[in-house]
This record gives sequence, C-alpha cells and structure tokens, in this order.
Amino acid sequence: MAENGEEKLIAVARHIAKTLGHTDTMTDDILQIFSSFDNRFREKLTDDQPLERSLKSLHRQISRHLSAQHPIWSDSADSAAFLDSVDQLLAIIHEWNPMANDKSVSASLDKAEDLLQQAMFRLQDEFTTLMQRASESVDLTRHQNGGDNLGGYYESEEEEEEVDDDDDDDSGEIPIAHPVTDYGILIEALPAGIISDLHEIAKRMVAAGYDKECSHAYSVSRREFLEESLSRLGLQKLSMDQVQKMQWNELEDEIEKWVKAVNVALRILFPSERRLCDRVFFGFNSVSDLSFMEVSRGSTIQLLNFADAVAISSRAPERLFKVLDVYEALRDLMPKFEFMFSDQYCVLLRNEALTIWRRLGEAIRGIFMELENLIRRDPAKTPVPGGGLHPITRYVMNYIRAACRSRITLEQVFKEIIVPSASAVDYREGDDRALSSSSLAVQMAWIMELLESNLETKSKIYKDSALLAVFMMNNERYIVQKVKDSELGLLLGDDWVRKHAAKVKQYHVNYHRSSWSKVSGVLKIDNNAMSSPTGASRSLKEKLKLFNSYFEEICKTQSTWIIFDEQLKEELRISVAGALSPAYRNFIGRLQSNNDSSRHTERHIKFSVEDLEARISELFQGSSGSGGGRK
Repeated sequence: MAENGEEKLIAVARHIAKTLGHTDTMTDDILQIFSSFDNRFREKLTDDQPLERSLKSLHRQISRHLSAQHPIWSDSADSAAFLDSVDQLLAIIHEWNPMANDKSVSASLDKAEDLLQQAMFRLQDEFTTLMQRASESVDLTRHQNGGDNLGGYYESEEEEEEVDDDDDDDSGEIPIAHPVTDYGILIEALPAGIISDLHEIAKRMVAAGYDKECSHAYSVSRREFLEESLSRLGLQKLSMDQVQKMQWNELEDEIEKWVKAVNVALRILFPSERRLCDRVFFGFNSVSDLSFMEVSRGSTIQLLNFADAVAISSRAPERLFKVLDVYEALRDLMPKFEFMFSDQYCVLLRNEALTIWRRLGEAIRGIFMELENLIRRDPAKTPVPGGGLHPITRYVMNYIRAACRSRITLEQVFKEIIVPSASAVDYREGDDRALSSSSLAVQMAWIMELLESNLETKSKIYKDSALLAVFMMNNERYIVQKVKDSELGLLLGDDWVRKHAAKVKQYHVNYHRSSWSKVSGVLKIDNNAMSSPTGASRSLKEKLKLFNSYFEEICKTQSTWIIFDEQLKEELRISVAGALSPAYRNFIGRLQSNNDSSRHTERHIKFSVEDLEARISELFQGSSGSGGGRK
C-alpha cells in the first residue's frame, strides 16, 4: 500500500506539471524540479507509466489464476494469492479513479476494469463451484450416515436401503420425508469453512459492484435445494388450475402434505436459509435480503398458490374442515412471514401471504353461506317414517358441532366481517368473552333458525297432528342436546337453550292433546246418563267399547313411531300412563260397582290397568329400517 501511495503522489506531481506547463519542455523542467527534492522520486517521475507498470504486474498474477484448469479454491494458497491480487486491483482502480480525466490514466483504467471483469467472472464461477461442492458433500454425508445433516426430516432407513440397493438405477426419484415434530432446529446447510470462503468472495464481488451477479450465483444453488426439500416433503408442483380440478379425496391428501410442508418451510427451511444468507453476505444487508428473496421466492409462491387455489375452489360444505386446516396453518405462520419477509425485496411475498390468508377466511364464510343454501333447498317431499330424526337435522347439527371445535378460528373469521381491515393484525384473536353476542354466535343462531324453519315446513307433510308433534319434538330435542353438549352451548348461550327446551315441552303438550285427549274424554262419566241404573250400565259399556277401539288403534299406530332419545321416550310413556291409568282405573271401578252391569262386566273389560300400562310401554318402538336412531 505504501508503494501505491508513492505512485499516487507521483501521479499527482506529474498531473500538476502537465497542468502548469504550457509546453512539453516546461513540463519536463517542472518534473526535474520536483525530482530534486527527493532522489527516490527521480526515476519514478521520469517514468511516465507507473499505473501501466502496476497493471502489467497484476495482469500476470491474475491471468495465471484465470487460466488454471482446476478450481482455484482447491488450494488455499492459490485462493489467498488470487484474492490478494484482486484486492490490489480494486485498490489501484479506487486510487486512480480521481484522475480518470487524464487520457493515459483513463486508458489504463479501462484495461484495469477489463481485468477486474475477468477476475469477477472467475470469482463467480468459483463461488458456484464452492456452493455445488458443499451441497454434494452434504448429500454424501446424509447417505453415508443413514440420516441427514438437514434437520432430520428426510428419508427413513427403509428408503435409504432402497437407495443403496438401486445405486445403478438413475431414476432421479426423490425420497419422501419423515414426519417432523421438532420445529426448533436450524439446518447447517454448508460447512463453516465453505461459508467463510463464500463470504470472502462475496466481499470482493460486492466491492467491485458485482453484487447482483454474486447474489444470482448464490440463489440459483440454494433455490434448487429448497425446491428439492419441498419435493422430499411430498409436495407436488401443481398449478392453480390443476388444484381446482382435483378430486376432493385427492385434494384432501394434498392439503395434508401442504400443511406439513409449509410448516417445515417457514419454521425450518426459510429460517435456515435466512441465517445462511446473513453469514455469507455478512455486512451487506441489501445483498443478503435480495439473495434470500431470490432463494425463497419460487418455493414461497408455490406454497401460496396452492393455498390460493384452495381458497377459490368449490365451497361445498364438506370442504370446510380442510380449508380450516389451510387457514389455520397460514394464520399460525403469519408471524414468521412478518419476521422473515419484511425487507424491501420480500415485502410483496409477505403481503401476498396476508391477502391469501384473508381470502381463505372469505372462503370459509362462503362455505357457511353454501350450508345455508343447502338447508333452504332441502326439499320437503317425503316424510321421515315414524316422525323420527330428519337427515338434514343430523347432518347440520353434527356439521356445525364439528365446526365449533375450531371455534377460536371461526370467531376470528367471522369477526373480519365487522373489522375487514386493520392496521395491526392479531393472528390469534378469540376468547370466551361476549360469546353470545359474537359474530360467530349470530351466524350459528341464524343457521339454527333456518334449520328450524325448514323442519317446520317439512312437518306439514304429516297429516296426523300427533305425528307432526312427535317429528318436531324429536328434531328439536336433538338440536337442543347437540347444542348443550358442545361449544355451541357457549356460543348460543343459556337463554337460547332454555327457549328451545321449552319448545320441546310444547311439542310434548301438543302430542298429548292430539293423541290422547279423545281417549281420555271417553273415560269421563256423564252424570245425566248415570241417573238410572240401566242407562248408566249402557253408557259405561258403550264408553268402554269406544275406549278399547281408540286405545287399540293408537297403540297399534304409535308403536311404530320413533322417539330417538331414550329419556324422552320414557318421559312420554310415563306421562301418557300417568294421565290415562288413573282415569281408566276409576272408570273400571265405576263399571264394576254398577249393579246392573256387574254380572257381565269382565266380558267387556279387555284391558286391566296393568295391561294398559304394558301396552303404553310398547309405544314408540319404531319399525325396522325407520332410520330414527341417534348418531
């Protein structure tokens, strides 16, 4: 550097002489005066090509490395010498640039720039070679040790044996990954020595203004690693159109793979790549950010496009739960996106992730709208035999009960209707406060209302008002129990449960009134008809005959009816027996106490009180294949 300083001083002296000298003779005189101050400068001031001489020396040194057929970094002494020559060349260019207006200096600087460009191209090749060599050594280590250096999520021993057995088979198939349970790991993708060498090369390339070329060489290699990693995780490269055209069972499998892959990518692969970028390009934040974006962009877009395709695909109700899986995966990973994709190059990827996450929320709300349409469109054509549970009741209640296992997520999704955009997004919103008035509670109450309205329409198919009441009682009871036994109870609240439990009781009353009021009425004693023994006997016998007929008919009919809930069934039987048995016992007692009819009483009494109660206990047995059981 001291020599370079002297050369710079000499160049300045020569520049002053040329500026002050009006003729060549005057210039030479001025140079002679400068040289008289120090004999060491005499030879150098009379030498009018010091820059050219230095460049020739560097050209010889650098060309020797450029012409080498082997990688320069295969020998540490060669690599150190090459970097030293590049440093000298950069220093000369930097020091002589202020005098670039001088024609002779400008011509020499052009030669220096050409030499620097050749050196940078060779450095770029060496950088790429180091990256490839390091990747090969990592792969070799993984196969030799029967495991891997990359976080423990690649092939199993079984798969490794298959690889060993098929060494000659160059099929290029990528083995599938192990399941990952520990996300708290980082991949040491390259050895520390290689990272140090890459950093030294990067320093020179950035200093020479070849930062984009260096970033490109880095990102090409690492991008391949990320893409291969996703393939090992079982994730296919699918276009959005292919995803939308997949059969649902196939898409379910792909979603499961995607959820695993996106978690590994955002929790292990991308943080590891970010760390590697920062180490290779230490001190050059902008280059590190650009490189990370170039490395991760393709894989990130692949992951986000899949989620977007799921968001805009069919909104059939059965897809809810897998769409929720995708939504929750992205939601839980948004802080990772925020942390790793916040720089100027990656911010678009972060914003796209946020947009797709919100689009998935729209898809979930759209699925619930489709569920509403499904309830509205369900036809009221064929009555359910025996007044049992309607399939729509079972389907809707089991569906929303299962959905409410993701209540926190759904609270967040439906809250976005009220607050569609916020400057700060809380990705894990949702608690137990004010549930009964939450957006999700309103949505669930609305679905309940649609279902009940649909059931009331269906109940009108039944011509028998008692069977209508049984149908509504069954379905309302099922609804209430499903609400009470799940998170729906928290959402809809105790008032809703009490209100609908009261509806069940009202249908119970309606059933009694429709079925048994006529039978009970027969057992009432008409005091006018009892004024004479003969008239009383005749009246009692006629009433008993009529009662037997009504009772037989009702028992025969209602034994095939269905009450799905055992407790409700027992309550109904007890209430019927409780209302009928005392009246019947009293009636039989009056008949037996009548002197005129006592001789033939037993002939007219078809049922004892015990028989009556036994027949009542056979009500609501249902018929085979009636489909009214509870599930």
